[in-house]
Amino acid sequence: AVGSPLVMDPNSICRKTKRLAGKQAELCQLEPEIVQEVAKGTKLGVRECQYQFRFRRWNCTSHSKYFGKILQQDIRETAFVYAITAAGVSHAITQACSMGELLQCGCELTRSRTPPSPTVGPGMEGTAWEWGGCGDDVQFGYEKSQQFMDAKSKKGKNDIRALIDLHNNEAGRLAVRSYMRTECKCHGLSGSCTLRTCWRKMPHFREVGDRLLERFNGAFKVMGGNDGKTLIPVGDNIKPPDKQDLIYSADSPDFCSANRKTGSLGTRGRVCNSTAMDTSGCDLLCCGRGHRDETVVLEENCLCRFHWCCVVQCRKCSVRQELSLCV
Repeated sequence: AVGSPLVMDPNSICRKTKRLAGKQAELCQLEPEIVQEVAKGTKLGVRECQYQFRFRRWNCTSHSKYFGKILQQDIRETAFVYAITAAGVSHAITQACSMGELLQCGCELTRSRTPPSPTVGPGMEGTAWEWGGCGDDVQFGYEKSQQFMDAKSKKGKNDIRALIDLHNNEAGRLAVRSYMRTECKCHGLSGSCTLRTCWRKMPHFREVGDRLLERFNGAFKVMGGNDGKTLIPVGDNIKPPDKQDLIYSADSPDFCSANRKTGSLGTRGRVCNSTAMDTSGCDLLCCGRGHRDETVVLEENCLCRFHWCCVVQCRKCSVRQELSLCV
């Protein structure tokens, strides 16, 4: 999330290379296919942000005028956007490597890796193991994400805002790299498992989003140290945040009312759940203003039939739905 332009319009990254930091401009000129994956990863991150925040007062709206204001602040929501987009870029580039879509990379090299330790299970005694398949080269994706996403912030290393942004970028990448899983396939006659081939895969991106949302809920408020190079947690007896924690320095607005200065669209007209007690409930989402019930008629596909070969034909059915909307 290199400032607001990348998040709000990923496809325009390289149009104005003069504005980019040296490493970014270099990537645009020498590795345009990598930059395409950067754009895909940024969009992936924003979509995941919108999923994770769909029931919250701020729902990660991509409305440019408001989103840009969010990204100019040091609040918790900004920390999540930076982390999830850095994670998205790392994930997209790594996946493109595994799919053979990039010439610079491919499957993970496993020659120097020690054999996987067998999991304990019935019938697994004496099974031979080896690395194989196409493991995800997450380190390549991590490094490219770091080169592009951190370039602008590194220009002002002593700036507290830059330190916070770099920290949250790293937290996002680690949410991908630190949670690789091992997948295996059995080989042998008649389905026996005389040999197992294993490889390393990234977590699904929904898992990454879930994990970063947990970090968002437990984010640390920090302030700059006197030397301008360190961040200190605010509060008594608070342990310093680790590399996977999200950090912020300013309190978030309540996002109840529309406010262009803070990037808040408000919650008027938002759909809420009149029976829920969590953030999606009408009491919290509507900020105590109350809600109204409304009946809407929606059209959806129904009575779908498959016709050989290969067409699915559906009818349109009208469905009445009761909605609760914030006033």
